[in-house]
Amino acid sequence: MSEPQDSPAALPATAGETSPDNPWPLRLLSEKLKAHIDRTPTAWVEGQIIELNHRGSASYLTLRDVDAEVSLPASIWATNLHRIDATLERGSRVVAQLKPEFWLKTGRLNMSVRDIRPVGLGDLLARIERLRQALAAEGLFSDELKRPLPYLPHRIGLITGRDSDAKKDVLRNAALRWPAVEFAVREVAVQGVTAVGQVTAALAELDADPEVDVIVIARGGGSLEDLLPFSNEELIRAVSRATTPVVSAIGHEADHPLLDYVADLRASTPTDAAKRIVPDVAEELAGLAFARDQMRRIIHQKVDRESERLEQLRSRPVLANPLTMVDSRAEELRRLRQGSTTSLASALARGQDQITHLRAQLLALSPQKTLDRGYAVVHLDGGEDSGAIVRDPAQVAGGRDLLIRVAGGKFTAQATPAAGEKAPARPVARTRKSTTPKNTGSGTAPQDVRN
Repeated sequence: MSEPQDSPAALPATAGETSPDNPWPLRLLSEKLKAHIDRTPTAWVEGQIIELNHRGSASYLTLRDVDAEVSLPASIWATNLHRIDATLERGSRVVAQLKPEFWLKTGRLNMSVRDIRPVGLGDLLARIERLRQALAAEGLFSDELKRPLPYLPHRIGLITGRDSDAKKDVLRNAALRWPAVEFAVREVAVQGVTAVGQVTAALAELDADPEVDVIVIARGGGSLEDLLPFSNEELIRAVSRATTPVVSAIGHEADHPLLDYVADLRASTPTDAAKRIVPDVAEELAGLAFARDQMRRIIHQKVDRESERLEQLRSRPVLANPLTMVDSRAEELRRLRQGSTTSLASALARGQDQITHLRAQLLALSPQKTLDRGYAVVHLDGGEDSGAIVRDPAQVAGGRDLLIRVAGGKFTAQATPAAGEKAPARPVARTRKSTTPKNTGSGTAPQDVRN
């Protein structure tokens, strides 16, 4: 006899082995889910109470994540609830120790609260301070990263609450200061679990717009819990990555959200932000008028000084009678020309005297002057050495023919032997008589004519 179809031995061991022909009974799935969930350890979580109902010895509440749209139902016994000193109510921020429970009969998942503690302001401030120190250590709050705001932005991006007073303050005060200002407004949730996501998305959209020159994140103050989104790490890092200058205008003087530290400029209130992002048109017009008056005064002073200078120049004698300067220069030119002429004449006279002196020296040392003093020059006449000057009696031995040059001209002669020397047998030498007149110092050699 076979075993029943729903006996434990015949059922699949795992969910993956089930099939339409061999399924699990519903109770088995519920039992396995309960066994698995019962093995889940307790966990401490943080959330916000959005629903709270007291029913006898138990209280039922709904916890929601502080930064996302995620919620879970939970229940707590009255004995555990009475152990805490504070009174829990809707909106309270708490940390709770949860243990998942699966109710087998109904198939419901419930979070059993084993312990719950409200999160006080001191705890929130301590968390924010730890996050501030960590981000500061990364350099996100460094002054070197602060971007300067444009002097006159073309368009201003405004991230603020829907129809909020902060929006009205920024728009009204900016328009009063500069009527031509333009805004790109993004209305978002500025508190609650959706605030961080919406503000971050609006910031990214405005930062990508090339016409937006500065972005203002404005909120009109609130409690510490309301301002927690502006100390969220995700939002802080998004602001630090933005390329457009960001102004923080959170109206909360007691405590600064971390947005104030990472923003390029912190304004104390939305009104203060409007005053600091656009100039005052009245002040600018007054400054222009003052600058124009200064320029006009400076120009008038300069024109007056130049007019006085021109008047002084016109009163000078040289401008009163311009020919005075020409006459004085003409007289100076005549004087210089006369001096040049005199100097040139003196130089020429000295040169002429020097030439005359040198000529007299030259004439005194010339051969003609020597001949004029009675000297003669004797040359050999004929033979291979004809024309040679006789310097030694041995040159004329044997009755050589001679050519003798004197001051008046030339003549020929024949050498005769000295006393005791036999004369050669030759005809008597014929003399030449010069037809050239005696040299008068011109240095021209006379020409010979034989008789």
